[in-house]
Amino acid sequence: MRAVIVWWDLTGSAQTVESLRGFLRDEAVDRFSQVPGLRLKFWISDAATNRWGAVLLWESVEAAIPQRAAELIGYPPTERHAFDVEATVEGVFAVAALAGRGAALETVDG
Repeated sequence: MRAVIVWWDLTGSAQTVESLRGFLRDEAVDRFSQVPGLRLKFWISDAATNRWGAVLLWESVEAAIPQRAAELIGYPPTERHAFDVEATVEGVFAVAALAGRGAALETVDG
């Protein structure tokens, strides 16, 4: 397995955290649910520092392909780190499904 973390400083982009949330609602969440080899992706943001990113967990190095965000934002990630995954575990949790959760979706669905 392979983990990839990407961060963008949005200072030089026409995109904002809010506009990228719209991209998640309108396109990205549904599209990424169909990506072969992707085990988990969660998007992250820090509005205070104007940063946007994602953490991705891939089945293999070969599956960890470049994504469309650089095209939308206008430049490659400010930071990109890839790591081998040594082990995974799921803890005990109250909500079974992760799909459909997060700030970008909660603003629409309540």
